[in-house]
Amino acid sequence: MSNAPSGKGRIKAGTRKKRRLYIVGLGMLALASATALVLNAFEDNLVFFFSPSDLQAKPVEDGRPFRLGGLVEEGSVQRPESMTITFRVTDTVNSLPVTYTGILPDLFREGQGVVAEGELRQGVFVAREVLAKHDETYMPPEVAEALKRAEHWREDASQSVRK
Repeated sequence: MSNAPSGKGRIKAGTRKKRRLYIVGLGMLALASATALVLNAFEDNLVFFFSPSDLQAKPVEDGRPFRLGGLVEEGSVQRPESMTITFRVTDTVNSLPVTYTGILPDLFREGQGVVAEGELRQGVFVAREVLAKHDETYMPPEVAEALKRAEHWREDASQSVRK
């Protein structure tokens, strides 16, 4: 007598293997779909930091939110009668015009570090939020890194742009 399954047993064994294969395939498809959804949601919430030189080297498409950091360029702040304020953010190599509608932080002033969150619209950065440094010695880490890359960093960075 042989231990091999009869013809009916072979069909059941083949059906079980196919069923397992389908279950594993559906599981892999569900895992890939979940991973794609998580990565897509993660990318939508990422806000990258750029300096004006970074934007010069690698432009960002209009409408994509990001953070712009640098120093408020001396003599660039214009406060018209309306609530919209324009100024330029510089890393001492390149600069970018910024518009902001709203009330600026009390510590906002020319020559100081600033990080603005918003998006580019036709070459002008439209800020939704503007953050200024909070004391005489603090420099946002992203701004300090951008200044170091531009080779204009000094430990007393608040005076590095007043050349």
